[in-house]
Amino acid sequence: FSRRGDVTKNALVRRHEVGWLCGTGCLKVRLGESAVADARFISYSLRQPEIKDWLVRHSVGATMPNLNTGILSAVPVLLPPLREQLGIADLLGGMDDRIILLRETNATLEAIAQALFKSWFVDFDPVRAKLEGRAPEGMDEATAALFPDCLEESELGLVPKGWRVATLADTFDINPTRKLSKGAMASYLDMASLATSGHCVEAPIDREVGSGAKFQNGDTLLARITPCLENGKSAFVDFLAEGEIGWGSTEFLVLRPKAPLPQYLGYLLCRHPAFREYAIQSMSGTSGRQRIQNDVLGRYLLAVPDVEIAVVFADVIGPIQRSIAANHQSAQTLSTLRDTLLPRLISGQLRLPEAQSQLEDALS
Repeated sequence: FSRRGDVTKNALVRRHEVGWLCGTGCLKVRLGESAVADARFISYSLRQPEIKDWLVRHSVGATMPNLNTGILSAVPVLLPPLREQLGIADLLGGMDDRIILLRETNATLEAIAQALFKSWFVDFDPVRAKLEGRAPEGMDEATAALFPDCLEESELGLVPKGWRVATLADTFDINPTRKLSKGAMASYLDMASLATSGHCVEAPIDREVGSGAKFQNGDTLLARITPCLENGKSAFVDFLAEGEIGWGSTEFLVLRPKAPLPQYLGYLLCRHPAFREYAIQSMSGTSGRQRIQNDVLGRYLLAVPDVEIAVVFADVIGPIQRSIAANHQSAQTLSTLRDTLLPRLISGQLRLPEAQSQLEDALS
């Protein structure tokens, strides 16, 4: 358990984590030797909203909530028969395992997309392979034929022959115009919703439109303020309805590649270390409130391929982006269902066969 601050935070130590160190900011709870409770069931029980409320109400400290062993020892826990505890823990644990697998799959998919982006548009591996008389790896002959077989000098250094070197401002729309009526309700995204890794965000909320960045599907959001930029906060917008305009923090920079560059390339660029470093170096302002300067960022140079290569890259990368979005949606659905089933199962309002049926319906 977190000892101070958000005292509702807790985690179950699993077998492969035995021996890991925990700082002084944590309290450890261990079950007694009697076989009346399952550790996984207890862990789930302690995540219920009413238990979290109880912990906050009984915490001590004038300025920051604090827990101690006495408070934790007094937490009320409802214990059904052990066999039922095990069944509930198995069901909820299986859902958690599936959520973890979906997230790990997404991390792998994004790593593949990032590797393809770097290979084609930064390292120019297909061109270098042809230059050395080798067949480019990971592509068919038709795709390989689209790449030149030599490099030429440019202001960016060596780039594929026939490709043009252009600035970000020439190849991207930076903060493109999006219109929403002030005071209307629209999907809103705050800075906390942007992840430090992965393109997906938590579901936006409906909120009355005020000042802030406006965006639509296909845009990339990049945190423009310190330390959010340094921490890696970025997102690809693919969570809105068709034609819908969303809005969010004034500290979002909105980027959208111009045709024929594929939309997802904007997100991959924002995750590229060299681009992020350039963006960080472009920041100015007082300490702790530094922000990206759009005109400086706009001077970032890119090697721009011809239309055919851009179209093929879109065909390759599009299914990866859509799979990531679908997996994220599945994980969100499972998380919501798990949180809905948890209190009903523990209180006995819902029996395991009914819960299993609801899970099967959600996965079908």
